[in-house]
Amino acid sequence: MKCVFNAIQNKHYPKSYLINGVRESNPESPERVELLLKGVEAAGMTKVTPPNYGSIGNDGMNTILKVHPQRYLTFLEHAATRWSRIKGAADEVTPNIHPTNRDGEYPKSLVAQAGFHMADASCPISTDTWESALWSSWSALHAADLVLDGESACYALSRPPGHHAGPELAGGFCYLNNVAIAAERLRAKFDRVAILDVDLHHGNGTEMAFYDRADVLTVSLHAHPERFYPFFWGYESETGEQEGQGYNFNFPLPRGTKDKVYLETLNRALQVIEQYKPQALVIALGLDAYEGDPIAGLAISTEGFKNIGERISERLKIPTVIVQEGGYLCPELGQNLAAFIDGFEITER
Repeated sequence: MKCVFNAIQNKHYPKSYLINGVRESNPESPERVELLLKGVEAAGMTKVTPPNYGSIGNDGMNTILKVHPQRYLTFLEHAATRWSRIKGAADEVTPNIHPTNRDGEYPKSLVAQAGFHMADASCPISTDTWESALWSSWSALHAADLVLDGESACYALSRPPGHHAGPELAGGFCYLNNVAIAAERLRAKFDRVAILDVDLHHGNGTEMAFYDRADVLTVSLHAHPERFYPFFWGYESETGEQEGQGYNFNFPLPRGTKDKVYLETLNRALQVIEQYKPQALVIALGLDAYEGDPIAGLAISTEGFKNIGERISERLKIPTVIVQEGGYLCPELGQNLAAFIDGFEITER
């Protein structure tokens, strides 16, 4: 399997984020990539670099625009520069006001636009955020293109992650929704695409992107949001709307869920996907469900990740793009990636 990644993605690193009213070191750090690349090596993946999808003659930005409107992209690209002109402002863009509804006029003030486009204080924008987020999405795009060109599966080491990013909303360390972008790319060839999110947290941004559509099925297993991020999304009652009614499935799990119950729930999720009969699959691979992850929500073992990969692969034998989401600093991060990939590739050996 090929791994798509560009080191430019490491330039983004806001130094802190706000949690429980306290500024703490940002856990979504470049050191994550160092550990994940060890997992890439252990899994025997071949590293490739994505092309510049923003270059003249390349249609990559058109795919991104199917997920994120131009107004939002313009905000992300210029926010840090505009913020630096505010006298006495912090080094990084962090919102301090949010609209109570989103159907009013769009403000011209950057402070107001930050509140409009940033769901929380865990997605600060620094001078390198736009470039890194763009290349992260291009890694997912290129992984999708490799699958479209005949690869059975490809892994995008996308950092910063993306599944909390809605069409016009950053949040939870996420700016561009890499999974949604990969799915849109696959839709150029396939009529039905499924997204399976196995991150610790619900992929609320992905749900937003496809909630009223039937051509992309969204399925997520995650820690129950009643007392866990993203709090307002990820409930079983969210099943889609309009044409998308019946094409969004959430499987919230109790905190501390271990391998056995997780795999039983995964079987239910896979049955839903099988009934949809997709022609291609995108996996939002969060490794933060690990029992030793510092965010501590679920309790999946390293062997459990191998079983998850194997279970998906043996049930869904379709072209697959695997996109990296969460998974934070712990010694086993790379091992967990290697275990998942090893399990996923068992059925191909």
